[in-house]
Amino acid sequence: MSNSNATFQPLKIALIGYGKMGKAIEQIALAQGHTIAFIIDADNSHELTAANLQQCDVAIEFTSPHTAVQNIFSCVDASTPIVSGSTGWLEHWEKVKQYCLDKNGSLLYASNFSIGVNIFFELNKKLAALMHTHPSYQVTVEEIHHTAKKDAPSGTAITLAEQILAAYPDKKNWVNELTTSSSELSIISKRIDPAPGTHVVKYQSSIDDIAIIHTAHSREGFASGALLAARFLVGKKGIFGMKEVLGL
Repeated sequence: MSNSNATFQPLKIALIGYGKMGKAIEQIALAQGHTIAFIIDADNSHELTAANLQQCDVAIEFTSPHTAVQNIFSCVDASTPIVSGSTGWLEHWEKVKQYCLDKNGSLLYASNFSIGVNIFFELNKKLAALMHTHPSYQVTVEEIHHTAKKDAPSGTAITLAEQILAAYPDKKNWVNELTTSSSELSIISKRIDPAPGTHVVKYQSSIDDIAIIHTAHSREGFASGALLAARFLVGKKGIFGMKEVLGL
């Protein structure tokens, strides 16, 4: 049996964003034997240059909806593979995707890097496929995060909602509020400290309820998943997600 540690190659990582997630990634990356080549935060964004990026094997980006797109473009321009976990910017997804493909770049995006959440996504799709023929059940998505989270609903909740909409031809869109419209899917967002993230998909009827729940206990799962994604992306060209990383 081969030892996976024998093939371990430490990475030189550019860390773009130094909030709670950035700090968690730094801690785990160093513990795993990787190097943080440089850190970009709001105070030194001018250091996000091609020269700096080209010294790195990969960039990991967790910033804000307002800076994510330009950060991705900067990495693609420098031919540095980028793992992005910023949420709230996906209205620009097609533009970013085309830019990356045109420049032969390497991008891995996920709304959530947790292994558990990505398995949860697969359960959500399966449950929606089973439930859409039972109109007596009303489906809702609820997400709970800490008060410092910059966007609502969470990117994970949007992913869950879009998976449900794909199974429900009569539902046209999601809304970030409680709705009684049969053509809309409710996402309820709550901000409560210190919750790192809970997502609930619930099907309610007058007879019974069915729910699937994912609760994160810390940011460690997200940070470890982002590093797993970074190791996967190095040496590849194209656009990827956690389905490819995890072989789902």
